[in-house]
Amino acid sequence: MSKIQPLADRVLIKPAAAEEKTIGGIIIPDSAKEKPLRGEVLAVGNGTKDEEMVLKAGDQVLYGKYAGTELELDGEKYLIMRQSDVLAKIN
Repeated sequence: MSKIQPLADRVLIKPAAAEEKTIGGIIIPDSAKEKPLRGEVLAVGNGTKDEEMVLKAGDQVLYGKYAGTELELDGEKYLIMRQSDVLAKIN
């Protein structure tokens, strides 16, 4: 992801795909699917003098339901958020 480089203490995340759910054979439309709360870090900023970056590209993370700013580039959806908005790193 060389087109977007986060600044300061921000990270660029590719959200995991929303899971397909069916109820008794009825497929739930995209608008009703749960927003994913998990994703992969694609790029990180350099940090600030007060906050060292502990995340790196390739990390799998969990984030809050309303965290970050959604953006779309070349038909792909991404989130950009502060490192402090990331709740946990998945090992």
